[in-house]
Amino acid sequence: MADVLGDAGGGGTKATKLPIPGKRNILITSALPYVNNVPHLGNIIGCVLSADVFARYCRLRGYNAIYICGTDEYGTATETKAMEEKCSPKEICDKYHKIHKEVYDWFGISFDEFGRTSSSQQTEVCQEIFGKLLENNWLSENTMQQLYCDTCERFLADRLVEGICPTPGCEYDSARGDQCEKCGKLLNPTELKDPRCKVCQTSPRIRDTNHMFLELPLLRDKLEEYINKMSVAGSWSQNAIQATQAWLKEGLKPRCITRDLKWGVPVPLERFKDKVFYVWFDAPIGYVSITSCYTNEWEKWWKNPENVELFQFMGKDNVPFHTVMFPSTLLGTGEDWTLMKTISVTEYLNYEAGKFSKSKGIGVFGNDAKDTNISAEVWRYYLLGNRPEVSDTLFTWADLQAKLNGELLNNLGNFIHRVLSFIAKPLGQGYGSIIPDAPDADSHGLTLGLAEKVDKYVDQYVESMEKVKLKQGLKAAMAISSEGNTYLQSSQFWNLYKADKPSCNIVMRTSSGLVHLLACLLEPFMPSFSDEVFRQLDLPLERRISLCEEKGDIERAKQPWKTLPSGHKIGTPHPLFKELKDEEVELYRDKFAGSQAQRIVKAEAEAEAEKLAAHLKKTNVSGSEKKQQAKSSTGRKPKAAGGGGAVEAGITITRLDIRVGLITKAQKHPDADSLYVEEIDVGEAQPRTVVSGLVNYIPLQEMQNRKVCVLCNLKPASMRGIKSQAMVLAASNSDHTKVELVEPPKDANVGERIKFPGFEGEPDDVLNPKKKVWETLQVDLAINTEGVACFKDIPFNTSAGICKVSSISSGSIW
Repeated sequence: MADVLGDAGGGGTKATKLPIPGKRNILITSALPYVNNVPHLGNIIGCVLSADVFARYCRLRGYNAIYICGTDEYGTATETKAMEEKCSPKEICDKYHKIHKEVYDWFGISFDEFGRTSSSQQTEVCQEIFGKLLENNWLSENTMQQLYCDTCERFLADRLVEGICPTPGCEYDSARGDQCEKCGKLLNPTELKDPRCKVCQTSPRIRDTNHMFLELPLLRDKLEEYINKMSVAGSWSQNAIQATQAWLKEGLKPRCITRDLKWGVPVPLERFKDKVFYVWFDAPIGYVSITSCYTNEWEKWWKNPENVELFQFMGKDNVPFHTVMFPSTLLGTGEDWTLMKTISVTEYLNYEAGKFSKSKGIGVFGNDAKDTNISAEVWRYYLLGNRPEVSDTLFTWADLQAKLNGELLNNLGNFIHRVLSFIAKPLGQGYGSIIPDAPDADSHGLTLGLAEKVDKYVDQYVESMEKVKLKQGLKAAMAISSEGNTYLQSSQFWNLYKADKPSCNIVMRTSSGLVHLLACLLEPFMPSFSDEVFRQLDLPLERRISLCEEKGDIERAKQPWKTLPSGHKIGTPHPLFKELKDEEVELYRDKFAGSQAQRIVKAEAEAEAEKLAAHLKKTNVSGSEKKQQAKSSTGRKPKAAGGGGAVEAGITITRLDIRVGLITKAQKHPDADSLYVEEIDVGEAQPRTVVSGLVNYIPLQEMQNRKVCVLCNLKPASMRGIKSQAMVLAASNSDHTKVELVEPPKDANVGERIKFPGFEGEPDDVLNPKKKVWETLQVDLAINTEGVACFKDIPFNTSAGICKVSSISSGSIW
């Protein structure tokens, strides 16, 4: 029997692995995913999935490989997310680490260790490296100017500052301290006009603060020697080389490695006791500390450059931190570290018509993929086949459907099922599930022609995978499946079975060997698929082939008629993939349109609508009965409460025409000190003129260029000589000491109508003042405890999400 004993190249054993002298020892890392959100498909293919494929390939080849990753948990983004969710940074990290782990488990990612940077090991390793740099005089101390909030008693990180964008023509009033979301310009917090603390809304002041800097210019010679040597030896990708050279060409500058934050690794110096290390100093060190969680003998991996090769996977935006910052940090210690040999970099995976975005919640996220009925194997195959290795690629639902139905179902799945189902047929129609003998296979012309092509594609596969060209490796494996289908068709095995049984035996034994080979080659890409194929072949783990060079596996794989022994009984075959239908594609495209926040609002709105519809149905029934009783006892309809005119019966919120408006211009009323006059775009040919009594509550600069909720069908009224054609909705707290505008989401469409789930109907053209429609409905408009604008607890809804105020809780709307 010519099959090979060995592991299946799967998730690896639980036993701790250490470098073995004389073997190829490979240390694999993927960029640590930040823990403040759920990973989307772009994150997954850019880092953890690509590294997983390579790790599985290395195990398949018999290399001694470990795969290290974990969540990056320190820094401003975590603190900000904790504030948003009203919990501690530790609680945020615990929550999202668990979510990340669940997503990666579902995708079948085979980490040897998936850890966290908030561990005690991280603090120990990070502070030790810092101590070596300090001891070797590669650090300096310098003074910086930062914004300081006296109310919060803290220096403000970039993302904790908002203000007016200084860019001429933009002047967006909610620009962040690091970047303006409207014009895209990168900023420093001190450049903002009228900056305000995002936490307490007060104005911060500029204050001096001291920080530690890594002196990259002094380390340049050591760094360039490393880059020049390893970029060639490790065959760095062109995008990695370009990004690295861009940093070097610009000139290396001292890099700040500390921050005025509380959540992070403490700086072990008394005068810096209130500071922590900057996340881009400590995050790459996480690779080391997570390995130390894996084994106490971690230095055998990380301080063993003669016997260990380091492969690192990441997206293109992380390149300089791994090719410049991290190597400089390690070189500066003066110790013999295992430095990165090969870097595998991906460009961006875009989503449908735009970009995946964690911050905006746009795209398909890991938990979304889990919620479809599409298997993890299909997701893995599609993402890896669409891996953006040299340029950006695009995810579309139609393309996913085409790849699944055309390549997996009709090519790969079809070939395997045709072979195994024919062998499984009873004798007289097939082989009774027994692999036939084929003594003359090595002289069978059609089979030898196939073997030549398989030989070529197996070599291409190995060459591509060794160079971490994963997409090419996958393409080579799938080409073998296509050749298998052609081989079956050319042989016309269904006719051979009766006309030339020995030739049919050769075709079936060879084809079953191809099935085995495909399960082996595709295991790094689709491990559960391979497991299922091996089950259908009825092969236990110890009988599954490897691609180990010294065992002769590669050469044996090129003679597929020798793979499975004659007389072996296969298991029960069944289809491996399911067709993705057009209606399912449309369903998913609609389900995952917009942002995650919008999807949540939509789902909540649909649930609320169902609940409300049931309530209204019940109310209408009981209300009709009461009206009938009232009419019977008095002989007339009941009167509405209140004076000054009759209130019309059946008034609903749909009669109000509330729209998303954009204030294009605001100025003081020329004849009234307490009034503003605004020009507001509400989606019509011309903007509307609106007069608002907000001067005493909202500064003029905060009225400029912002989205608001506008009641558009009030009867126009003159206010001190200027006709107001609508009303801006504002909210006040209980004692009316604070007033804020009711704001739609930034991405809401100008002119779209505010909706209230459960209420359908067209608004009045113009509200009749005598009917008191506005007055009747206004009493049920309020701000809830979460700052959300509501009508009877139903949020103001837009296509981009719900409408809110900035800080008022439990207020009224007017």
